[in-house]
Amino acid sequence: MTPTPAPPGLVRLNALQEQAAEAVLHEVCASTAWVERLLAARPYATADDLYAANDAAMAGMTTADLEEAMAGHPPIGRPEPGDPASAREQRGMAGAPDELKAEMLELNLAYQERFGHVFLICATGKTGEQMRDAVKERIGNAPEQEREIVRTELGKINRIRLARIVEEGDHA
Repeated sequence: MTPTPAPPGLVRLNALQEQAAEAVLHEVCASTAWVERLLAARPYATADDLYAANDAAMAGMTTADLEEAMAGHPPIGRPEPGDPASAREQRGMAGAPDELKAEMLELNLAYQERFGHVFLICATGKTGEQMRDAVKERIGNAPEQEREIVRTELGKINRIRLARIVEEGDHA
């Protein structure tokens, strides 16, 4: 049985010079510590090895690391212009009715006031209503509980973005 060759995107990621790989990984996650951990574990034999490195890096993130990572995410319903990853991930809000967008803006502001950071959810595949319901549900959480939910959601976002790199060679 011959081993399955690594996907072309993973081969490219492994072959990048340190600075270029750092830039690609920083587009996945804005946490410097996360990027450093993933760079240190290169080269990756398989995509699963890369995903496991993501999981380990997420588990090791401090509160400051999480805050740095969250600062790289725009509020739900307001992706940064020129940020195709966020626009793609938040597609569920793009066609939402104006009333839902306005409600989401208010909820985002209330959440940010309560927790000091944007509401973070793995929005891929979720409707605007599902995201609204999630922020309504989570706004009552204790800060420690919410931080762990954010860690989990950020790990999911990172994994989706890493999979795009691995499968498509897309650097975002």
